[in-house]
Amino acid sequence: MSRILLVGATGFVGRHVRARAAATGVEIVAASRSPEPGVLGLDLSAGAARVGDALRDLAPDVVVNCAGVTAGSPADLVRGNVVAVANLVTALAAAERPVRLVHLGSAAEYGEVEHGTPVTESTRPRPHSLYGVTKLAGTELVGGAPGAVVLRVFNPVGPGSPGSTLAGRLAGELRRTDGTDEDVHVGPLTASRDLVDVRDVADAVLTAALAPGALPPVLNVGSGRATPLRDLAALLLRVTGSRRRVLEAAATGSERSSGVAWQQADIRAIGHVLGWAPATDLATSLRDLWAETACPG
Repeated sequence: MSRILLVGATGFVGRHVRARAAATGVEIVAASRSPEPGVLGLDLSAGAARVGDALRDLAPDVVVNCAGVTAGSPADLVRGNVVAVANLVTALAAAERPVRLVHLGSAAEYGEVEHGTPVTESTRPRPHSLYGVTKLAGTELVGGAPGAVVLRVFNPVGPGSPGSTLAGRLAGELRRTDGTDEDVHVGPLTASRDLVDVRDVADAVLTAALAPGALPPVLNVGSGRATPLRDLAALLLRVTGSRRRVLEAAATGSERSSGVAWQQADIRAIGHVLGWAPATDLATSLRDLWAETACPG
């Protein structure tokens, strides 16, 4: 059985990868730059030598990199999404034996695409945001590592969705104002996004980590459908039973996806190579997200 070093184990996707692995008996060594009980401290940006020491001490067969920075200053984004990945790739190249790398990329690397045309792995990346640029730089670095695969994750949603995502922010505001008639304010909901359950993403990660043989350098991970964000908001209201209004602000959307009006993943490649397909519908994702935001007791 393979031993997996999971970096970024305390993040949104990383937590679900860890939980999925535990449920299926896969051996995971959890690590994060924000350690907690049962999680080792490992900051990839601290240098290739530090990462190399961890690889020698832990002797993993696979490294899964769920770590990254989604917001902050340009220096923060470069350090978390480029320097950290360069250190990891350098350390893997110097390892005493081959170690597979499964690295999480982002749909933000594609940037604006043709409306109505699903995005394939061969689509030329044209990132709009600095986040997308730094994630693409990380993907290019991983491309030089033997046996590595980048999973380009579209928009994960489900229990634990952070407030930096529309679903997480909207669920949090609905929970905060529960029992009142207060309107909920969000940014523009004019775009359409490919929304995929975070637990399905975790399954894709583990499937790639444990797959025999070589994998393509990049595989899309998404639902294979574009959902208007207004439909996401309306469905969450139905799931919660709320009668409140969601009011759109006349402001720009997330910096990570500004200028991108429509995205839908073409997921045929990952289905062909790994036999993976999303299994969770959006209503279930939102229902489970809402349940997790319930106040204790």
